[in-house]
Amino acid sequence: MKQIKPIIWGIAIIALGIIFGGNALGLFNLDIFFDGWWTLFIIIPSVVSLITDKDKIMSLGFIAVGVILLLAAQDVFSYDVAWKVILAVFLVAAGLSIIIKSIFHSKNDQEVAKKVAEATKDGKTMDSQFAAFSGSDRVYKDEVFTGSNVSAIFGGVNLDLRNAKFEKDTVIKAFALFGGIDIKVPEDVKVKLKSGFIFGGISDDRKSASEKGKYTIYIDAAGGFGGVTITDKVKK
Repeated sequence: MKQIKPIIWGIAIIALGIIFGGNALGLFNLDIFFDGWWTLFIIIPSVVSLITDKDKIMSLGFIAVGVILLLAAQDVFSYDVAWKVILAVFLVAAGLSIIIKSIFHSKNDQEVAKKVAEATKDGKTMDSQFAAFSGSDRVYKDEVFTGSNVSAIFGGVNLDLRNAKFEKDTVIKAFALFGGIDIKVPEDVKVKLKSGFIFGGISDDRKSASEKGKYTIYIDAAGGFGGVTITDKVKK
């Protein structure tokens, strides 16, 4: 599924090139700059996400927003009405997301939640990273990783654990609000994820999810309009 997204984007760019080239050569006349053409920058990425990502509710919500703004640009109704409808769409989508995640609460989520609760209760040492309207970068180099609280609010955080040392299972609590968090993990460590996002989520971009690692990182990620990305790029 990870290979589908770049293929879709490649096809879209090729189609755009054909349209521009055909118009320039007089082969046809397709006007892509119609009223509200800019809404395609909302609709097209959302359609791609709908096909490739697991969180369908968020993608459907943004598609609805794009279509509503397109209709407003086409004078089907006013922008004043459009923004009210958009607010209603977001509220409904947020409610559905909470209900669905609650109903389909997996054993994996319960396990991660239990590990996080144990780490908090026992007062285990955990590093902390916080970025608000800024960036934060933490790279572990032959240091023992004992856990971390990571927050990104209108900012970005990079947590690089590729060269960290592990002596036991660890926990990462991640919160992203209109921000992004990148967590790079070793290839020989297992990772278990729990997502509590509203309009956002976790992207697991590891080349191969290890199931044979000696230690496990339990990641509890939550927030809104943001995301957490997990990678296991080769150590340098």
